[in-house]
Amino acid sequence: MSRIKIFADSTSDLNPDWIKTHDIGIIPLYVVFGDESLKDGVEITPERLYERVSEDGRLPKTAAPSPADFMTAFQPYIDQGDDILYISLSSELSSTYQNALLASSEFPEGRISVVDSLNLSSGIGLLVMKAVHAAQKGQSLKEITHLVEAVKPNVRTEFVIDTLEYLHKGGRCSGMQNLIGSLLKIRPVIRVTDGKMSPAYKVRGKREKALDQMLQNTLSEKHQIDTDLIIVVHTMAEEDALELQKSLQEQTGGRVELATAGCVICSHCGPKTIGIIYNTVL
Repeated sequence: MSRIKIFADSTSDLNPDWIKTHDIGIIPLYVVFGDESLKDGVEITPERLYERVSEDGRLPKTAAPSPADFMTAFQPYIDQGDDILYISLSSELSSTYQNALLASSEFPEGRISVVDSLNLSSGIGLLVMKAVHAAQKGQSLKEITHLVEAVKPNVRTEFVIDTLEYLHKGGRCSGMQNLIGSLLKIRPVIRVTDGKMSPAYKVRGKREKALDQMLQNTLSEKHQIDTDLIIVVHTMAEEDALELQKSLQEQTGGRVELATAGCVICSHCGPKTIGIIYNTVL
């Protein structure tokens, strides 16, 4: 049986230790400042992105890897006889999935499986880790693909955004909404629904109140949560992430891991964004 090489893109926000330990291939998206196009996580970090936004007063754009990028990444593994599973950023948010499909069509049929995660950030990362463990058990490319397709509708992804500033700069809320939100300390909570980022509700008041509401939302499904892996992902909010990790471990008894958001999430949501990602089981 062929070895299965697992690929994701940089929006999966996988822990670097997992990438190294499990030999996961990462294909970077691009962060674009004017005429300068930088590979996410390779040529620019979230810290530098925030610095540039502060300096320029404008957000970068993000761009999908090209079909040629995917072909370049896939070719060596196909040449050595490996099969490939690539789990992409949601097709509702980017052309990444479509470009990967175009690239895969250039290789022999059945050698590359491309799965649309209909998710982002650690919502992708969770699916990748499911695939990694299935591959380690010797499952075939077709079996792993079916597993990921079965799990993905049950992935829950929710984020608390600390400031409306980045949503405003990105054109996702008006200047008046930004001003009122800042004055009233309104923190939006974003969920991924049907592959799209959707405002779920808003919490007014202290940041801790919003984080506790997100925690309680998660715990309301306590008896349905797959405790094999729960992920707390954040950008420049490590202290809060550690507190959520501790609470989730104590109240679910599950394995709770931390992840750091990359430049794509940072450019849309801003610093101190924090999320909880898990999947449910019957």
